[in-house]
Amino acid sequence: MANTVFDVNSPETVKLWSKKLHVEALKKTYFRKFVGSDDRAMIQELTDLNKGAGDRVRIQLNKLLTGAGVLGDAILKGNEESLSFFTDDLLIDQLRHAADAGGRMTQQRTLHDLRTICMNRLSDWLAQRWDRAFMLQLAGYTGTSVTEFGEVYDGTDVRYTGQNASLAPSANRHFFSEAGATADEDLDSSGDNMALSLIDDLVKEAKEASPQIKPIRTEGGEYYVLFLHPRQVRDLRQDASTAGNWFDIQRARIEGGELDSNPIFTGALGMYNGVILHESTRVPQGVNSTNGAPISTVRRAIFAGAQAAAVAYGKGDGAGSMNYAEELDDYGNQLGVAAGCICGIKKTRYDGEDFGVQVLSTYAAA
Repeated sequence: MANTVFDVNSPETVKLWSKKLHVEALKKTYFRKFVGSDDRAMIQELTDLNKGAGDRVRIQLNKLLTGAGVLGDAILKGNEESLSFFTDDLLIDQLRHAADAGGRMTQQRTLHDLRTICMNRLSDWLAQRWDRAFMLQLAGYTGTSVTEFGEVYDGTDVRYTGQNASLAPSANRHFFSEAGATADEDLDSSGDNMALSLIDDLVKEAKEASPQIKPIRTEGGEYYVLFLHPRQVRDLRQDASTAGNWFDIQRARIEGGELDSNPIFTGALGMYNGVILHESTRVPQGVNSTNGAPISTVRRAIFAGAQAAAVAYGKGDGAGSMNYAEELDDYGNQLGVAAGCICGIKKTRYDGEDFGVQVLSTYAAA
């Protein structure tokens, strides 16, 4: 029986594998569950450039009216209030990588499907790059040399920050676990660890902020999300153990299925004061305010509400497919596989103020 085989660079091969790459890469990302199409989501997906030209999306915020109005028969004409708009630009660019599947003899010596292996490794690479970019953007990480999972990179390189420069947290959105601290390097003792009371403070600050940090509106209610590094989770568990094993009670409640239909609860550690707690090893280190060096004993917890960040894709990407290409070199002997995406990721900031995110730096030693 004859089999149908799609050759390298055939249109059918490109379409098939670009779709597979998209599905596999997104399935492996941690942040996908927080992405939505409207302003109720933590990460808003913008589709302005999916079918048109351009390298940026201009995001607008229309501020609420604040005028006092008029009473009775007082003249309203001439007392109208002007609409106020703030804008933020999200840049997109192409980010690509490639894998070498080896020559024909390499493929002859192995039972593995090297094309599939290349696609799997490239989808892993894309997923990790997106997850890292979201964390660095939301945390406002501007540090230089970073070591993560054995990889060393520059936190100021936009290839790692979603094709947009990461901006340090705005002054009113960066908090510290030690009273009076104004920089990450000020946190230098175990008394500055993550604690339940600090979550209460973050909720208060979010509600009193101007503009207010809106909770994420989703099935079952409105919630904030707090991303914690494993060291911060350890410190929080130890703090919570004095409050009647709160952490274990909340974890059992979620795992028992009460909220398992809500995607933002998937993988959550627990919930406290309307804040869903998630653990991530990608929560970045602190940054020395003088020289930009990472501070290994400090982690920046990320408190996010609605529209904390935005993501956009270029034409042909992000809607079921991504860039995918195969190429035979050396007279048809060497197979290379390339993949990429035209996209951009950025936290939202209007009028100089981070819009939907706060950062809490705590002491978090090993």
